[in-house]
Formats: sequence, structure tokens, C-alpha cells
Amino acid sequence: MAPHAATETTAITDTEGIPLPNPLTAKIPINDILNRRAKAQQAQWGVAAPTSMDAFRINRQQQQEHKPKAKRWDHYLSHETTSRTGSALKDAAKWLGTPGIISLGGGLPSSEYFPFASLSIKVPQAPFFSEAATAQSGTLLTAGKHDLAEGLSIFDIATAFNYGQGSGAAQLLRWISEHTELVHEPGYADWACTMTVGSTAALDMLLRMFTRAGDVVVSEEYTFASAVDTMRPLGVRVAGVAVDAEGMLPAALDGLLEAWDPAAHAGARKPRVLYTVPSGQNPTGATQSGARRAALYAVCRKHDVIVFEDEPYYFLQMDPYSAGAEADTPAAAPASLAEFLDALVPSYLHLDTDGRVVRLDSFSKVLAPGTRIGWITGSEQIVGLFRKHADLCTQGPSGVSQLMVFKLLDEHWGHGGYLAWLMHLRAEYTARRNVILQAAEQHLPREVVQWTPPMAGMFFWMGLDWKRHPDAASKSVMEIEEQVFMRSIEHGVLVMRGSWFRADADSEMTSLFFRATFAAAPFDKIQEAIRRFGEAIRVEFGLVQTA
Repeated sequence: MAPHAATETTAITDTEGIPLPNPLTAKIPINDILNRRAKAQQAQWGVAAPTSMDAFRINRQQQQEHKPKAKRWDHYLSHETTSRTGSALKDAAKWLGTPGIISLGGGLPSSEYFPFASLSIKVPQAPFFSEAATAQSGTLLTAGKHDLAEGLSIFDIATAFNYGQGSGAAQLLRWISEHTELVHEPGYADWACTMTVGSTAALDMLLRMFTRAGDVVVSEEYTFASAVDTMRPLGVRVAGVAVDAEGMLPAALDGLLEAWDPAAHAGARKPRVLYTVPSGQNPTGATQSGARRAALYAVCRKHDVIVFEDEPYYFLQMDPYSAGAEADTPAAAPASLAEFLDALVPSYLHLDTDGRVVRLDSFSKVLAPGTRIGWITGSEQIVGLFRKHADLCTQGPSGVSQLMVFKLLDEHWGHGGYLAWLMHLRAEYTARRNVILQAAEQHLPREVVQWTPPMAGMFFWMGLDWKRHPDAASKSVMEIEEQVFMRSIEHGVLVMRGSWFRADADSEMTSLFFRATFAAAPFDKIQEAIRRFGEAIRVEFGLVQTA
């Protein structure tokens, strides 16, 4: 296989053993990860092969000797979770790697009947990531049906396109585990990763593991609408916590939990779960600082709360916005990959020493939503139970997607190339953020509209002073929101109503917000959309004379 782009590599195969140096205390060099991979047997990469997180960790010796073990969460697990025994048929797959065994066990179709001989994808060569550069000089990656048996790769069509484990294929899971350790350095020894079919499905499973009907989950007062919609059919409600420009307020969270009275919350027991989107929060765009995350984590430890850290926008963190800068001026890039990593706000997973954080990651916002590949990281206990659920529910992500992503990330880009790609995305989204902010400065009436420049993600959150609306004395905030929304449609722009993101839809609505995204539209369309929204606001609030 070709050397990874944007990294220095040492020639080595997946089945060679590497003598490790003394206990590893320094941060792992990005270009040394291949050399630190544990020796792998060929059977580890077979069809439906079970995975061993211990073999995938880079700093195995350091983690065992110098980090604490996670707490156990038996007392928080739902009856559904504790009663799951997992799939006996999946468990039997561990014997497939026995030398010389002839399997008449699992119903695994023979790859002879897969009507796919090869799969080819054209991808960018780091650091030339533009569509034009990819079209002109991109690399064609090809996976054959029997590459594993022929010694050409550790992942092929015969393996990827067959049934697999709920954890996902070992080949890609190893890369994901290395990436997690490289970026987050979890604060306890017995952490693990397992793949998901996306964060929404992962959240559904986690809720079923840790909540029951009648429970309340705490989150930001405005939160990801699909998360609320996932909870509602399970009989789980959301209690909103006050926020500021940095997101959730620790004192507000502590006060809510300290004073919790089941009688005041329809008999609900004290919340056991916090759901948060810490970076580029959807919908507000707020990003929690390192100090804010540490303070919130301390509150969760005090009240023994599990943290669901949903982080699709983690790598889309940006430099502060500079008003007046040219919109198309490229953002200052970090001088190195190490500098890029050091500039990221430490994750809850990094801060966690209890194993109380379950981090949800996804390729949806940084590669493509259609891959339907994500992963969670948590304690081995939690991840093991999650895998049992997945084995009997979603199983693993699509094998086609896993094979494509593996070829791109492991065999082509490597860890360095992927981080270079993320740096590229950071610059692209920073430019988009700047375009929408400059359009807002030019076109939105400041006497009515307020905003805070987002520091990550892809969302722009606008607060409107509804009390200045001509109908404020006679109509509710919800009615005024409806009028502004429909006026915007009349003026040819679609923005999302803030009420759709309220954590507690039954509480009194006292504020008026709208959410716009700068993720997809061309620059000129972003500018024109904000101009139209500003025009709609002026008309609706009586700031201009209508004909």
C-alpha cells in the first residue's frame, strides 16, 4: 500500500511486531502511529472478526500503569440493557479465526455470490483538497474482492460486504481508536470505541440504556431538535439549562440539579444524563471554552450525572471573527498538525477520569453524511453493552461505506492526511462564517437583531427584540415568530424558527430567535439570503414604509 500522505512513515507490515520503548510518557508523534501498532494475526481481519480494543490502543503500557479505571454504572443502567445477553450467533464468529477450521455455522453468504469484483473511488491527495485539484490529480483507490487473501490489503470486498460485528470492522475500528487516542488522550485506562450508523441512532441506543419513560434529560435551553424528537417517543423529556455566549452555564446546571423536586417535574427522578453539543452548538453556534467544560464536568461529578458529548462540529473550531476583514481572505492556518491539535478546546472525553462521558463522533460533517459511519467512545463497560444492543439492532455500519472510508483514511491519507483535511475544512468554514457575518453587519437592522459570532460549526443564531414589533402588546412571541417566518418566505429566504429548538416546548416562550446556516450555499447566495432576511425584518417590524 502507498505511504500515507502528509506523514513520514517507516516500512512495516501489519503482522510485524514492534519493540516499544520504555513506558510512553510523551505525546505520540503523528508520524509514529504505524510503528506503534500492535502485532496483528491475519485472522484478526477476517469476516465478522471480533475486535480487541487493547490491541488497538497506542499507549497501551502507559494507560495500564498510569491512568485510573472507569467507574461502573450498573446502578444507572435500564432493565432493557441489563437483560440483553447479546447475539450468540455473533459471539460464535470468534471461532472463525481458528487455524484450519471449516465453518458450517453462521449464515455468511459466500463472497463467490457477491456481484462486485472491485470498488474504485477517486480522492484528493493531501494537501490538494479542492474539487478541481482532485479532478485533475486525485488518486484512484481500488479495493478488490480477495485483497486480504492475496496479501494486497487487510480489508477487501469479501470481508467488508459480508456480515460483520456490531462494533464495525476491526480494520476501520483500529484507525478510529488511534484517532481518538491521538486527538483526545482519554483520562482513564479502560476506554473503548465502537462504531455506529450515525449519532442519531447512537443517541437512541444510549437513551434506552440510561433512561426510562418519565425521566428527564438536561440540555441547553435551545438544543438539537432531532435529539428532542428522539427522546419524546421514549417518554423522556428535556429540561433546558440557561446559556450565554459560551453555552451552558455551570451555576444554572448546578442550581437545577441541587433543587430538583420530583413533585415539580411530574414525578420525574433527578436527571442522570446531560446531553450537550459543546462545539458550534446546534442551533446557537456557541462553543464552550476549556474552563467552561471543566466547570460543567465538575457539576456532573458532584451530582453523578452521565454526559452525552455530541460533537459533530469539533474540528470546525475557528479563530475569533475580525470585523471588517475581507470575506474571501483565507484564515491563518496553524503552522503544523500538532499546533492544530493543540488549538482545539479539550474535549469532555479528555477531561473525564470517571468514565462518565460517552462521546459521540461522526464523519457526517467532515466527510459525507451518506457514509452513515460514526462512533462512540466510553468506558469498556458502557461500550460493551452498546455493542450488544447494536448486534441485535442496527448491526454495524454499511460495509461498502466502511471499505471506502478505510481505503481513504488508513491506506491513503493516514492520520496526518486526515488532520490536514480537517485543517482545510476549518479554513473553508471560517471563510463561510465570515461571509454570513459580514452580510449580517451590512443588511440586518442592529436596532432589532443581535448576534454573537460563532466560533465553530455551521450555524448563525440571531436574536430578535420582539418587544419592538408593532403587535408586541397584542400577540404572543410565538405568533410574532410565525409572522416573521412567513414574511421571510415571502421575501424568498428560509431560516429556521428558534422555537423548533426549544428543549422544553411546554414552557413559556419569552425570546425570539432564528437560525441560519452557512454550510452549503455559495457565498453570493449567503449574502443575498441575509439581505432578504434583513428586508423581511424591516418590513415586519415597521422599520420601512411599504408601498
